[in-house]
Formats: sequence, C-alpha cells, structure tokens
Amino acid sequence: MRRNHSAPEGVVHTLRIDSECLKGNLLGDPARRRIDVYVPAGHDGRGLPLLVDLAGYTGSGLGHTNWKNYGENVPERLDRLIATGMMPPVVVAFPDCFTRLGGNQYIDSAATGPWETFLIREMLPFVENRFGCGGDGRRGVFGKSSGGYGTLVHALRHGGSVWSAAASHSGDVGFEYLYHLGEFAGALRHLSGFGMSIEAFIRKFEEGPKAKDADWHTLMILAQAATFDPDPSQFYGVRLPVDLHTGELMAERWANWLRWDPLRMADEPEHLESLRKLKLLFIDCGDIDQYNLVYGSRILHRKLEAAGVPHIYEEFHDNHSSIDYRMDTSLPLLAKALA
Repeated sequence: MRRNHSAPEGVVHTLRIDSECLKGNLLGDPARRRIDVYVPAGHDGRGLPLLVDLAGYTGSGLGHTNWKNYGENVPERLDRLIATGMMPPVVVAFPDCFTRLGGNQYIDSAATGPWETFLIREMLPFVENRFGCGGDGRRGVFGKSSGGYGTLVHALRHGGSVWSAAASHSGDVGFEYLYHLGEFAGALRHLSGFGMSIEAFIRKFEEGPKAKDADWHTLMILAQAATFDPDPSQFYGVRLPVDLHTGELMAERWANWLRWDPLRMADEPEHLESLRKLKLLFIDCGDIDQYNLVYGSRILHRKLEAAGVPHIYEEFHDNHSSIDYRMDTSLPLLAKALA
C-alpha cells in the first residue's frame, strides 16, 4: 500500500537469468532465476548506482516487490524516499535466491549451491549490462537477518573490489549466542519426533500440509548446517555440528561454522581492509532481538571501533520482526554514499 500516492512511480522490470553455476546443484533447485529490478521514475537506469537487496530466511527478493498490506513494499518505499528528496535515485535489484531448504546465506556451498558466485559473477553483470547502472564504486548491498548476514560477509570478503557500500539490518553475527546457546537444543528436541532423522523430518515438511513454528526453526538450522558445513554424502548435504543425543558440540564441525561468523572473520586483517575500502558500512540491531543477535552486533561494533574501521552502528528498541521501517534510514545512506 502506497503511503504517498503523489510520488511518481518507478518501474519494476522482471528479468530471468539462466545461471551456469547453479546448474546441477545438490538440492535440485532451478538454475533459471527471476530478478526484479526497480528503476526510478524519469530514468532508464543508465548512470545510476545499483543496490542489491538480499532477502532474509524464508524470503525472496520477489517478496519485497509484492503488494504489502498496511505497509509499503520496497519499490513503494523507494518512490517515496526519492520523491521527497530523502535519497537520490538508484536502481535496485531483487534476486530470487530461495532454496529447497527455505533460504540462503549468500555464500558458496557444496550443498545449497554457489550463491556468492551467482550474485557476483552472473547476476551483477547481467543487471548492469541491461540497465547501464552500477559498476566499480557504484554498487551497494543490503539485507535483513540472513540477508544482513550475506551483506556483512560480502562486505568482509569483497568490500572495495565488488561492493562499495553495505547495510546490514539485524544480520546473523555471534554464532555462539545465536546457534549454540539459542537454537541447537530446540532443533534436537523437534527432531526427536522424527527418530532423530533429518531426512524423515525434511520429507514430512515437504509433504505438508502445514508447517508449525518449530518446523521452520528446525529447517532453518538444517539450512545453516548445509551452508556452513556441507556434507554432500548426507541427505541434502546436512550434518549438524552437535551430538544428536547429548547436544554436545563437535569441535571440528563447529569450527567450520565459526569460520563463517562475521565476528571471527573480522579478526582477519584482509577482511578488515575490505571493510575500510567501503564508502559506507551501516549495521543495526534491535536491543531485544529474540535471536540474541544484539550481543554479537555489539561485539562486532567494538571490534570495528578498535580496528579503526569507519562504520555506523545503531540499536533500536525492537525485536527481529517487521523492521522494514529501518530501510528509511539505510537506503538514503547507501544512495548518498554511492551518488
């Protein structure tokens, strides 16, 4: 629903790309992917900066361009922000990166697929060549939750070389607080109803007819396992980093997860140097985030301060849910940094 009916409407173009790198992925997900691309009113895209929206777990970029009740979808938000002068015009790409395991962390995995490669080597040139937008020094990435995690990891690995600005809303950071102390035990409790069989759980989930909250939380943990520590010999490449009976962490398996924690990645000099090359790094989190992400976010903020990495860190009094309103803060910052 549009809040400002007088704002000129941009155009959302629907593109489809046949990905080479996603062909033959272990999950059997389609390699043909849709990308919605927003171009602001009065522009054809040429010469404008490009932002890429990474959706959160269970989401897709396509969900961000759909009609939304009692709130704006992202193109409507962009129309309002641009029309009121809060931000300069930009092109925004909304790629569909949904997977059979319910979502994406936007890194390469032998189980879920090479999504980092897809975004950088295939999606970006595809969109930029079509609209004449973006290019070196003119690309930004943003997202919430798993999309915020993808934003942080891409900034840590490709800041300055691919991305020049990044905004993470409540991104996954601080894996001990999020997974070890928060989610693994719940997943094991739920799997007990399926004989501790990951395959039995997933097959029942896919059969339906209705998923409960505990189903989604368990699927999320299995999706993360297939991302951070894939084992192609297992069903859907999933193996958990804990003993299924006692819940004890398996050190080698857990170490594979931790190497992808932005908190650990920020200890590496090359990753800090990537962040220093960004024109803007924005990080926020709700101070009552139900996934404990505020604690990892605070630690990351202190690490970046100690390392002299320029960034903006904000906390807001809210939890992890329904926080699209925070884009009123991040999108203008991104667009101005790249303009």
